Amino acid sequence: MLSDIQKKILGVIGTALMFAFVLGLASSISSGFAGFWGGLPFWIIAIFVLSLALFNLWEDALRKRK
Repeated sequence: MLSDIQKKILGVIGTALMFAFVLGLASSISSGFAGFWGGLPFWIIAIFVLSLALFNLWEDALRKRK
């Protein structure tokens, strides 16, 4: 079992790596052939998925349990 501090550290690192990958992918799609309007649906999906990842990080690692 991981300790609380290990969960926090690994959760933040994993979420940061996911953010970097998804935002880089969205940026490259929007600046490439698709353009802004072609990449807009991907940006909407990416923002939704990243918000779910942040909520999961908060729920699993950062929330105080009673």
